[in-house]
Amino acid sequence: MEAFEALEAGDPRQVGRYRIVARLGAGGMGRVYLGRSPGGRAVAVKVVRPELADDGDFRRRFAREVAAARRVNGVFTAGVVDADPDGSPAWLATAYVPGVPLGDAVAAHGPWPEGPVLALGAGLAEALEAIHAAEVVHRDLKPSNILLAPDGPRVIDFGISVTGEASALTRTGVVVGTPGFMSPEQLTGKPVGPASDVFSLGAVLAYTATGAGPFGTGSAHALSFRVVYEEPDLRRLPPDVRDLVAECLVKEPGGRPTVPTLLDRLARATGGAPAVNSAPSHPGWLPEPVAAAVHTRTATQPSPEPSAWVAPPRTGGVARR
Repeated sequence: MEAFEALEAGDPRQVGRYRIVARLGAGGMGRVYLGRSPGGRAVAVKVVRPELADDGDFRRRFAREVAAARRVNGVFTAGVVDADPDGSPAWLATAYVPGVPLGDAVAAHGPWPEGPVLALGAGLAEALEAIHAAEVVHRDLKPSNILLAPDGPRVIDFGISVTGEASALTRTGVVVGTPGFMSPEQLTGKPVGPASDVFSLGAVLAYTATGAGPFGTGSAHALSFRVVYEEPDLRRLPPDVRDLVAECLVKEPGGRPTVPTLLDRLARATGGAPAVNSAPSHPGWLPEPVAAAVHTRTATQPSPEPSAWVAPPRTGGVARR
């Protein structure tokens, strides 16, 4: 689960005031880089794809969403710290979390026991509380948008989140959401509100506890059909997790628990134990092998000098340090 990739010939070396150090990944909207501020602070810089940045409707929507995302301020979120929606290219920078993506952790180490799943749920519910308090709906809560840090999870990627109005991003060719984790209302074009993120939270917890999504595998079309018309398979979930997930995955948004209700239930289920640990070398809220992987990731930082990360011309495969 390597965190960084070397910069390639076409990658920027400077975005706004941030020196670009390494590649972190890519998504539907653009590529994400590790950057450093003039004072050396690490940030994750998302650079919007040129074809999207050339779309006037996208830029206006992106600017509104960045402004909304900047209002999000929660312990379990990695919020926006800087942005230039009008730049060439458009970009935004968020707090950098040197954690392990939840999807990578489950793929490498398998399903989690009940206790860590409930602790994860408590942290994610608190993150959603902060997001919704800013009148933002994330719309793409999924394992790859959740980073595991020693002191709890972090929800990332507000780049396709929406403020309480219908999103225009789908008109630019961006698929808003991920099959198997999107709510029925996202798939059927109905109004999307905070309850949509609750549905996604239920799917994430089911995935974490079993290693598979609650609607199985297959094509995007097959997954979407099951989300809208079929019941999830929750047979392998532990009892406390199963009851909670079943309520989150109710088809009708009004039938799902609110985030405050989830927080109360998770606090009772975990006995009030926090999803944090004072010893970064042993994050007690995580399963042991995942805790070790998180410790290794947080102890590994790239060189602060971009020149140390420049890759030679590609001859097949991605050059890595």
